[in-house]
Amino acid sequence: MKPSNELFELIKSLTKSEKRFFKLQSSLQSGDKNYIRLFDTIDKMQEYDEEEVKNAFKGEKFIKHLPSEKNHLYKVILKALRSFYGETSVSSMLKQEIKNIEILYNKALFDECNKFLDRAKKMAIRYEKFYYLYELINWEKTLLEEAFEEGQFKDLNKLIEEEREVLEKLRNLAEYHVLYSKINYVFRSGGYARTEENKGIVEDIVNHPLIKGKNTALSRRAATICYYTQGFCNMANGDYPTALEKFQKVISILDDNPDLRADLAKRYVRTLSNIVTCHLDLHQIDEARHMIDLIQSYKESDGFTFPDVQSTIFKNSNLAKLEVYHQTGGFAKALKEVEEIIEQMAEYEGKISKESQLTFYYQFAFVHFGVHQHNKALFWLNKVLNDNEKDLRQDIFSYARLFNLVVHYELGNHDLLEYTIKSTARYLQKRERDFPIEKHIMEQMKKLIRTQNMNERAKIFENFKVGLKKLLKGPEDRIVLKYFDFNVWIESKINNTSYEEELTRTIR
Repeated sequence: MKPSNELFELIKSLTKSEKRFFKLQSSLQSGDKNYIRLFDTIDKMQEYDEEEVKNAFKGEKFIKHLPSEKNHLYKVILKALRSFYGETSVSSMLKQEIKNIEILYNKALFDECNKFLDRAKKMAIRYEKFYYLYELINWEKTLLEEAFEEGQFKDLNKLIEEEREVLEKLRNLAEYHVLYSKINYVFRSGGYARTEENKGIVEDIVNHPLIKGKNTALSRRAATICYYTQGFCNMANGDYPTALEKFQKVISILDDNPDLRADLAKRYVRTLSNIVTCHLDLHQIDEARHMIDLIQSYKESDGFTFPDVQSTIFKNSNLAKLEVYHQTGGFAKALKEVEEIIEQMAEYEGKISKESQLTFYYQFAFVHFGVHQHNKALFWLNKVLNDNEKDLRQDIFSYARLFNLVVHYELGNHDLLEYTIKSTARYLQKRERDFPIEKHIMEQMKKLIRTQNMNERAKIFENFKVGLKKLLKGPEDRIVLKYFDFNVWIESKINNTSYEEELTRTIR
């Protein structure tokens, strides 16, 4: 059986501050600390090698029980992390307070117990932590029994009504989470809604009473999910002005409630990223750049310093920067950004999702295409195309294949293109993504590689252009241009200019 590398991954995920805290906490413990030596050995590795670990401690007794030693170290690290983040996460603090209440109750220190309970309840209400609030109300009911025995009679009905309201808010929030998960599935699996299945999912969400109705969110936390989901639905349907309004409402709620914003830091960053997308679609470039700067400005803010939030800031802001270049040009400058991003990606290894990696690779390919480095563009495209992911972001995989045809054409790989066009057609048909525009692109590419006559090619490009214009009727049809602007490329071929020149001219 292959040795588990879970401990290795945990150690490699630790920040310098987390490692320092772990070592400091361990130094306070007495006795042998073989687990510290094991930690140091694994921390130095680039890839986990269990034989190397065994050889490093050859002849020592503890190494004979390596699986249990690894398990012990894993638990010690998690314990240290719980202490490290115990005062920085609202959920962690509430868990500690509830544990304190339980300890004080078991010691019959009921007055002190009530003090902790009152403090914890205020915190849970302030941050709208309804799950913990429900548990705290249960403790309050338990403490009422003790109060009754002392002849202290409090209003039980008021507490029962409070519990009912909390349960209703908790249920309301859970229902919004389900709706958000559904629209998120549409984007994470296929991108913008073009298939009938995805359109149906979006339509059902749009018409759901909690989304369609007014004042249906029972808390600020639920309201942020409501507007966020509405914004996603509008994006899926190509209505970016309305999507922008909805996302701005999310930001407005969180800006008015800094405590909630700190607790929902990732949602805040993702909402700003969606606002960037809306601005770009509406050709509001300066506004988009301002939002990118705003995302990066939160690096040191309360609630935004956790590693997962930091990685979200990194990937979302940099992908947004590349998307700006994608739409506006300036590829030489973008190339410098790419080099910096690649270096920084190593720092976030293991924290960047597969989807984000694929999107970065696609954007890298586009930047290299823009500076006429077609071989490098092909290198990055192949990193996308060679991935075997079957369910994630089929839009990226599909449009990467169409972009791939253009790159091979620019490289003069006409013999290879004949086969590539056929395999692309099969891929799109199998995934029910062979829409009329995609078919038209493949048909015209096929014609282009079958002639060497420059005049005939010029006519094909003109027909290519006219055909696209007829097919690009609505927002859902124009989605293909978000991934690669075939109109700009065709114009560059007709006018004998570069893609960047034609893109710049189009913007002006």
